[in-house]
Amino acid sequence: MSGEDESIGPNGVRVREATATDAVDVEDVHAAAIRELGSDAYDDRRIEAWCSHVHSERYPVGESGFRVVVADRDGEIVGFGLLECDPSDLEASTGEIGAVYVHPDDARDGIGSAILADLEDAARESGLEALELTASRNAIPFYRRRGYEGCETVFLEMQEGVRLECLRMRTRLSPA
Repeated sequence: MSGEDESIGPNGVRVREATATDAVDVEDVHAAAIRELGSDAYDDRRIEAWCSHVHSERYPVGESGFRVVVADRDGEIVGFGLLECDPSDLEASTGEIGAVYVHPDDARDGIGSAILADLEDAARESGLEALELTASRNAIPFYRRRGYEGCETVFLEMQEGVRLECLRMRTRLSPA
């Protein structure tokens, strides 16, 4: 799946590797998802602090050791995902999902699942045996439904004095 486009249903969305020209659209999806979907789990102050970390130059498109994908519908980016294959703070056989976000207008339509499946396949192809991630409160049910288990509650400092309560989660990857 990695490196190839894949249709994910009748809505014509495909998951593909991101390019540098996608960065601004990815930033727009990222901020919209945080503002609309995150507001069910966090107050306005935390949402704005979280959004302050959304910058197109922070996406490691094309960098070694990362896979950044977008969900594309007729040239419009409706979601994105990020995998780090060799994070320095994890075991050698464990990768980290850094992001799976879907535009709120397209949420709950299977797009996030397709993005996550692509990243998991890429992780397997890289020889990884497990994945970890830090899930915002609103995303925990999504990851649980896909076999991720909670490990520990963590607090991410978004701005001085503004922290997001999240759940560190993990899954073992089944062989390809």
